Amino acid sequence: MANLLELQNVRRSFPRSGGEELLVLDDVNLTLKEGEIDGLLGRSGSGKSTLLRLIAGLARPQGGSLTYMGAPIEGPAQGVAMVFQGFALFPWMTVLENVMLGCRTPLGESVLTLFLRPNRVRAEEKAARERAMEVLEFFGLAARAEELAEDLAYPEQKLLSMARIFATDAQVLLLDEPTSGLDTDSLGRIVPMVRRLVERGKTVLLIEHNMELIAQLSDEVVFLHEGRVLARGKADQITRDPALTEIYFGV
Repeated sequence: MANLLELQNVRRSFPRSGGEELLVLDDVNLTLKEGEIDGLLGRSGSGKSTLLRLIAGLARPQGGSLTYMGAPIEGPAQGVAMVFQGFALFPWMTVLENVMLGCRTPLGESVLTLFLRPNRVRAEEKAARERAMEVLEFFGLAARAEELAEDLAYPEQKLLSMARIFATDAQVLLLDEPTSGLDTDSLGRIVPMVRRLVERGKTVLLIEHNMELIAQLSDEVVFLHEGRVLARGKADQITRDPALTEIYFGV
């Protein structure tokens, strides 16, 4: 399988009030292969969310390099999409409208396009709606298409946030705690869906705090500790390693 993402010696810090720096990521190396689900595991504050934001191009490292398909990541990378813990949905819009935002093709032209090429605009709107409905069907939300996003239950909002980035045709999906706050029944919907994303040609990098879930979901796991990669390997090896378990649970 080809390498999609490569991180080499990535470093990221944040300023402190006293003029010192808080080192969040230090000399991180990571490779993400096509068609895999990789998990990021580590205690709170280990740098997991910061790492996802760097890969998504939402922040810049102070050292090292990040590449997607061989090209440097110097801003939001087309082909890489992220689902935040807070969903980032538009609650006043319908479920369908939220997903259509990910389907629309930018016109790359001025507003005059609306007047000069109305047929083109209508065709793109129709294509976006059809694509959005296909995605909602895949996520089991088609029957809720005309409801407001804010009226969905928490698990359905999780699914909707994933549906919207799936609609973009991004190849790499970054999921920040996709199962947080879910009950057992809801987990039964989210976990298989993550696997189905890979079956549909996606590559996934996710943060998950539940060791059992990350072992169930991931092909490989990267264990972060105090901003450094402490271990990487098959999910069952990492989650069953007594030394890593002791670090993770702080016992």
